[in-house]
Amino acid sequence: MGTALKILAARSCSEGELRDKLTAKGWVEAIAIEDCIERLKELNYVNDDVFAQSYARYRVNLKPLGRARLARELAVRKVSQTRIDNALDQVFEEVGEETLIDRAIERRTRTHGRPADRAATKRMFDHLGRLGFEYDLISRKLRAIEPEIEESE
Repeated sequence: MGTALKILAARSCSEGELRDKLTAKGWVEAIAIEDCIERLKELNYVNDDVFAQSYARYRVNLKPLGRARLARELAVRKVSQTRIDNALDQVFEEVGEETLIDRAIERRTRTHGRPADRAATKRMFDHLGRLGFEYDLISRKLRAIEPEIEESE
């Protein structure tokens, strides 16, 4: 139990991550790990719902990210798909994906300028795709700024 508390004190983690870290120690029996995790869940030190929501909220506030990217990051952190979906629904209800992609486009244009040609537009499209935004949303937003590009030429 002490090792698990030290791990959680350093950084919050999901139930799956904690199980992996304790198993990696090698000297802890599987039954003891399960008992420890159950006790920590009773004490509410391990709660995947709260972890997924706080992680997603933190990442969105830090950097504008899309739903797909956050889902991948939470899956890597061993959060179940239903919990991921619930957390993302709540986070994107608070801050819309439209708002986030607008912030991402604004941030990108501050550093790289407005896309002046097709190649620059493609680079922005790829960048937004890597951030996890849906392709339809990216296309719609880039088409909206495209007339501004054509007017300046």
